[in-house]
Amino acid sequence: MVSKITHGIKVSVKVQFASKQLHLKNLVNFFNYEITIDNEGNDKVQLLKRHWIIKDALNGIETVTGEGVIGQQPILLCNETFQYISGAYIVGQIGSMQGYYTFFNFNTSKTFHVQIPLFNMSVPYIFN
Repeated sequence: MVSKITHGIKVSVKVQFASKQLHLKNLVNFFNYEITIDNEGNDKVQLLKRHWIIKDALNGIETVTGEGVIGQQPILLCNETFQYISGAYIVGQIGSMQGYYTFFNFNTSKTFHVQIPLFNMSVPYIFN
């Protein structure tokens, strides 16, 4: 698990290999990741958007942006936690993801970015 705290918001990530498939002559590997977001600050905040950078071993880079996460834009009071599971795929056997969430602070009426820590994705047998 990797974690990072930005502006009082802690983002923790656990990643797990899900499956592999041969797709259009490329080996595509699927991963699930579990995100835990803890509001360790004193302000009421809302997650508005996500921005992901997904890299694979073949130097492929994909950027994913969108509203909220898994169809939600959770509001977190002080000491509240939001958790969700999602997934991604990479071409090849290793890759990484990182990015940021855009949050709204109800106390200051300002938006701010919360870093999603870099995490690696690798098939379980790659280092054997």
